[in-house]
Amino acid sequence: MATTQVWVLFVLLSVSLAEEVQLNNKPATKPVRLFTEEELQRYDGSEEGQPIYMAINGVVFDVSKGKEFYGKDASYNALVGKDSTRAVAKMSLNPADLTSDTTGLTEEQLQSLDSVFEGTYKAKYPIVGYTAARLLNADGSPNKDFKPEAQPHFQTRDEF
Repeated sequence: MATTQVWVLFVLLSVSLAEEVQLNNKPATKPVRLFTEEELQRYDGSEEGQPIYMAINGVVFDVSKGKEFYGKDASYNALVGKDSTRAVAKMSLNPADLTSDTTGLTEEQLQSLDSVFEGTYKAKYPIVGYTAARLLNADGSPNKDFKPEAQPHFQTRDEF
């Protein structure tokens, strides 16, 4: 009788542990997606209840938890709803800098961009996708330099 009880307890613990392991192996976040410029503009913090998205280096971050900085009428709201790579590199809110274009940036600005990208955005905010410009050339052809396996949080099996 004692052997039967031990066996039942063992089976119950095994099933419970297997369920726990199975739950812990599920992805923690939704798969990332590809955003056009027009789609990204919808997430500019102007609509209550809508997430706030911002792109840097073609990586789209959900900055909603920083609503006091990025929300409607907040100090950094100009950066959201678009790829603001140049503005982040230059620490600028000038409308001319609110672009993904890094042409002409100094080595110091590029290092600053990398530091802020890695140390602030990747460390604090979830990645929800990539801009189409990161994956495609201006003519719509695939960007041959794009390597999915080198992208932060990019899981090819979830994307394509």
